[in-house]
Amino acid sequence: MTVQDTAAPMVTLAGIEAAAERIAPYIRATPLIEVACVRDRPVPNPLFLKLECLQVTGAFKTRGAMNRLLTADKADIARGIVTASGGNHGLAVARAGLIAGVPATVYLPTNASRAKIRALSGWGAQVCVTGSRWDEADRAAAEHAAREGAAYFHPFKDPAVVAGQGTLGLELVRDLPEADVYLVSIGGGGLIAGLSTVLRAKKPKARIIGVEPAGCPTLQASLAAGHVVTLDSVTTQVATMSCGRTDERIFEIVSRNVDEVVLVEDEDMAAAARWIWTEFSLRADLSAAAAIAALRRGLVRLGPQEVVCTLICGADDAAIDPVG
Repeated sequence: MTVQDTAAPMVTLAGIEAAAERIAPYIRATPLIEVACVRDRPVPNPLFLKLECLQVTGAFKTRGAMNRLLTADKADIARGIVTASGGNHGLAVARAGLIAGVPATVYLPTNASRAKIRALSGWGAQVCVTGSRWDEADRAAAEHAAREGAAYFHPFKDPAVVAGQGTLGLELVRDLPEADVYLVSIGGGGLIAGLSTVLRAKKPKARIIGVEPAGCPTLQASLAAGHVVTLDSVTTQVATMSCGRTDERIFEIVSRNVDEVVLVEDEDMAAAARWIWTEFSLRADLSAAAAIAALRRGLVRLGPQEVVCTLICGADDAAIDPVG
């Protein structure tokens, strides 16, 4: 999976380290816990969960949104900020708007969870529900930005956002230096792009495995084709993972850094979310449960001594109920 560099990198380790210092006053250093004293272990290996579901706004997305805000010119955001989201990035942008004192507008697809729509209203965002998948909401948000002169905070195409998400990797390396395998959920790919940039620099021998829905295999299909592809259809009901096309720069990073991408079914993510709730009383959203779903389904080959790290990357009250 090697792609030749033709331009300056989208994100660098130095940029991520600068982002970590910049956003530190606005985020939480979330806990890392070992999976112990549970009735039904997903794997026999040492397994750790990074609890970004306890992050401000309930997901890692606040890292990227804050870095985008803090690197923006005040004049550029004076007329407000806008984004398209499956829910988590929207919450982070709504908080960023509140901190900056400017209006925030969030476009969501129709399959976004009602819990996240309620939470967005609580953060003071204007919520617009349009389109059956994220890509359609994205087009509407881009039109809003052009029409209103608002700043668009893209959830994964923006280098400042990707650098912010990458700060998670710095915490993982610091708190769990012995990890051998990292499992990362993929929506548009911003998280795995930022995280893998840190891990390849600091832990070059580690394995990095992405997890996508079977109903939206955006990166897996692109990697198989050798270039970015647009999916003909998106059938997953997980709004935070329903991106039908990634960005070329994200694809290049993933091509260099990620060892493989595995696919999980929506119902397996729902079952994994219920397992997380039962064992830890944590309300993980379905994307946050994707890595556990992959482990429970035996989709990841593990050596007997390998230490595994997964991200519980977002929270949602609705996720402990069955899909549909």
